[in-house]
Amino acid sequence: MELSRLKGLGVALATPFQDASTTAGAYGGGAVDLPAFRALVARVARGSDFLVALGSTGEAATIDDSERDAVIRACIEEARGLPVIVGTGHNSTAKAVELSRRARELGADGVLVVTPYYNKPQIAGLEAHYRAIAAAAPGLPIIVYNVPGRTALNLAPRDLERLWAIPEVVGVKESSGNLAQIGEILRTLPEGKRLFSGDDALALPAIAMGGHGLISVLGNILSAESKALVDAALAGRRSEAAALHARLLPLMDALFLESNPAPLKAALGLAGFCSDALRLPLAPVQASTRARLAELLPKYGIAVKA
Repeated sequence: MELSRLKGLGVALATPFQDASTTAGAYGGGAVDLPAFRALVARVARGSDFLVALGSTGEAATIDDSERDAVIRACIEEARGLPVIVGTGHNSTAKAVELSRRARELGADGVLVVTPYYNKPQIAGLEAHYRAIAAAAPGLPIIVYNVPGRTALNLAPRDLERLWAIPEVVGVKESSGNLAQIGEILRTLPEGKRLFSGDDALALPAIAMGGHGLISVLGNILSAESKALVDAALAGRRSEAAALHARLLPLMDALFLESNPAPLKAALGLAGFCSDALRLPLAPVQASTRARLAELLPKYGIAVKA
C-alpha cells in the first residue's frame, strides 16, 4: 500500500451481531451478522478514505478466531478498493504475531496494533513486541494504537520515538485524549510517519497541529459528514471545519456517553442499519442514552425506526 493513501478519514467499523435469541448458547450478542456487516461496509466506504475492521469499535476482543477470517474477507470485498486496516492487537506477542500474519494472508493493507493491555510492559518489552510483529510480516504497515483508558498504559512521545525506528511502524492512532501529548508527538514526528486522532471530538485540533486524519466512530453513522470535516481541516479551511465540528459535536459526544461501542450499536439499531446486539461483558445502553440518541439522529437526517 502506498503510504500516501493512508490519510484522511478512516472508519473504525462496528461488527453487527444477530440477536442473541437466534443463537443457542450465545453470551450477549449472537453470531456475526455478515450480511449486515457487508451492508455497513458498503455504505461507509462511499464516504471514507480507508477502513478499520476488528478494532475496539468492532468488539475484536470477543470475536472468535473462527469468525475473524469471514469478517476480514467481507470487509475487503465490500471496501470498493479502499485500504483495509485490520486490528490484530493482543496482550500476547505470539498471538499478535499470528493475527497479523493471517491478516496479511487475507489481503489486509495494514494492521492496527494496540499496545498490550493488562501486562503493562516496560518500553523494552513494548519495542520487542512491535519488532516481533514487524519481523513476522515484513513490509506490512503497522499503526500503533495508544488508548490508555483501555490498556492502563500510555505510550509517551519519548517511547513512541523508539517505535518509529521500526520501518513497518508508519503511524499512530492517538486516543490518549491529551492534546499536549498529541502536540508533542507531532512536533517530533519523523518524515513519512502519520498521526491519526482516535477521538472524533479531537480530530479538528489534532489536524490543526499537523495530524493526518481521524479514525472515527461517528463515521459508522455519518461517514460523508465526517469526511467533509476531515477534508476541510486538512485543506486548512478553518471556518468550514469549525462549523462542521460544531454541528457534529452533539452526536460525537452522545456516542461516548457509555463505553464504546455500546452507544454506537444503539444508534445503528435505532437507524435500522443492524441489530443493537453486543457481546458480553458489554451491555445495552441505559434508557437515557438511548433517548438522547433517538432525539439526535433525526437532526442529522436519520429516521429512527419504531
